[in-house]
Amino acid sequence: MERKKKLPSGIEDFEEIIEQDFYYADKTGFIKELLDNWGKVNLFTRPRRFGKSLNMSMLKHFFEIGSNKDVFEGLEISKETSLCEEYMGRFPVISVSLKGVSGSDYQEAKDMMKGVIGEEARRHRYLMNSDRLDQYDKQVLEALLLKKMETDTLKNSLWNLSEFLHRHYGNKVIILIDEYDVPLAQAYDNGYYDQMVDLLRGIFEQALKTNESLQFAVLTGCMWISKESIFTGLNNPKIHSITDVRFDEYFGFTDKEVKEMLTFYGFEDYYETIKEWYDGYRFGNVDVYCPWDVINYLDELRANPKSKPKDYWINTSSNDIVRRFIRKAQSTTTKREIEQLLAGETIRKEIHQELTYRDLDNNIDNLWSVLYTTGYLTLDGEPDGDVFGLKIPNLEIRKIFTKQIYTWFQETAVQDGTTLNAFCEAFQKGDAAGIEAQFNEYLWNTISIRDTFVKGEKENFYHGILLGLLRYKESWAVSSNRESGDGYSYIAIEIGKERVGILIELKYARDGNLEKGCVEALEQIEKNNYEEELRNNGMRTILKYGIACNKKHCKVFKR
Repeated sequence: MERKKKLPSGIEDFEEIIEQDFYYADKTGFIKELLDNWGKVNLFTRPRRFGKSLNMSMLKHFFEIGSNKDVFEGLEISKETSLCEEYMGRFPVISVSLKGVSGSDYQEAKDMMKGVIGEEARRHRYLMNSDRLDQYDKQVLEALLLKKMETDTLKNSLWNLSEFLHRHYGNKVIILIDEYDVPLAQAYDNGYYDQMVDLLRGIFEQALKTNESLQFAVLTGCMWISKESIFTGLNNPKIHSITDVRFDEYFGFTDKEVKEMLTFYGFEDYYETIKEWYDGYRFGNVDVYCPWDVINYLDELRANPKSKPKDYWINTSSNDIVRRFIRKAQSTTTKREIEQLLAGETIRKEIHQELTYRDLDNNIDNLWSVLYTTGYLTLDGEPDGDVFGLKIPNLEIRKIFTKQIYTWFQETAVQDGTTLNAFCEAFQKGDAAGIEAQFNEYLWNTISIRDTFVKGEKENFYHGILLGLLRYKESWAVSSNRESGDGYSYIAIEIGKERVGILIELKYARDGNLEKGCVEALEQIEKNNYEEELRNNGMRTILKYGIACNKKHCKVFKR
């Protein structure tokens, strides 16, 4: 039996993927396009987990002096013989990733920045023996190596290192900075944003503007932090955002690449499932899948072909931007727009791709822009100037929104504990009218999640909302059983001290006939004899409720 290649889950080193025989979707054409579309400073903005770091590793291994050229044998770039002759292994490279630069305060983050740059200096510690560097140069280099840098030294660190490499090799330097905006996001969340902006502006100005040793530079990140912030003074950096048709196929997996991968591993039958869950992003003119998701799901399928799709992407970040957005969605208009998105529809919004983190909380319109640039929403159709058609790309992202809506709703409801307690008590008292009135109020104030986004998916939104509300009563034993395919959701409650059992059957009345839905729900309780288990558990009084919902309305019958 032929041994299949391993799947590179979490591996971002290009050389390791090739040499250790991991599956690789060939993106080396990116190198030629980068050189053909020459820019002194190039910034690529893409959502997280779309292959930015792997592409940066690929660039490092291609251009760096002394790198292993054999790893590119047979790949697309190897067909460009003259280009490879001119550029492969010809340049000193500085390669740093800022994805780990964080901290609860500025000093901690600054120390981490010193560590990142110090580790890159250690990669080039042979310069300490260079006869082309003088004693002063080596003192500066030693400060970098020992990570003992004052602020000015830190700001000049990449500039100094590039000058030393240029002088040693006689060739100009390529600088690669991966995830450049992560320190800014961390600084914004922890209250030292201005200090981090000043530090990064200093590093970038020295390394990317006033640097005669620079051949060219490539930066990656999720957001384009506008020029008046850290890119002040840079001469026309080339910004390649997710709307740019150039380089559109080099981040994320194309449909063709996913089909080839599925064929390679013998999972062609899973194509529609993977497409529904992980496709839907649009970069330039190309529809792409999230590679992190595809690789992780395929890896699980190889171990267990019965594995169901999961939301892998959600576990790689706090998804704080969605949480922040949901909490700010106070207006009825914004809530309705979110409901449209969750139903698989498209809304139109003015998008600004140039933002600073200071802009994020100024108004909710800026958060629409961030949701787009970070991959939680994607482009649908052609933009009309700055006005974009936006939609949720796939099932996984829809689940992220849904989870945050549930969380937001529960947090909001608990803030009025008196009302929530009265709502729960109404079930124990047999007050169907009181339940109906308050549940209608809750439904009006929340964001509804309909099932039109997914064909054939049962409506569970109302069940989830009701279940969360009822669990406010810590002394109650609340359980649920969502029965698939019949439109019913069953909730059972045991109030041990009073020996009271409560049965709730919830139906989504797709035809809008709430009274009929309540009757059918109560019939379902009787038909399945749900009360038997409650009586077996010692409950003496059994209250039965049939609840039917449609959009923002509900009806409650009691038996």
